Amino acid sequence: MINEPYIMSSKKTLRQFFIYALIGVLTNVLGYAIYLILTYFWGAPKLTMTALYFAGASIGFIANRRFTFRHDGRIGVTGIRYLLAQVAGYLLNLVLLLLFVDWFDFPHQIVQAIAIVVVAIFLFFVLRVFVFAPSFAVTGVVR
Repeated sequence: MINEPYIMSSKKTLRQFFIYALIGVLTNVLGYAIYLILTYFWGAPKLTMTALYFAGASIGFIANRRFTFRHDGRIGVTGIRYLLAQVAGYLLNLVLLLLFVDWFDFPHQIVQAIAIVVVAIFLFFVLRVFVFAPSFAVTGVVR
């Protein structure tokens, strides 16, 4: 027998992932283009990534809270959780740049492009189960 809540949750997750990916593509294509331009003229890939990361994270909070996860809970607690998630995503991105650019001498342009995808997938799961998760008090579980 098929578990009905699981199916509904699965459809909801696919919808959320699709909207998250759409928002991510729109913001990250623009962000990556700016990254390439700034690093071409200025250099400093890690500093450039840092500035752009937090600008993109700010836009992502508004868009993902409203459109992806349709979250209507308190902004204060959610904002702190989002900040923690983004710091973890930032550190993951920074480690990927340090490891593959500084240690293994890969081109920063390629590493950053791959890091965008890796961090985005990581953040989708963190946002879904930690930042914008349904209340424990209502459901008893995180979906």
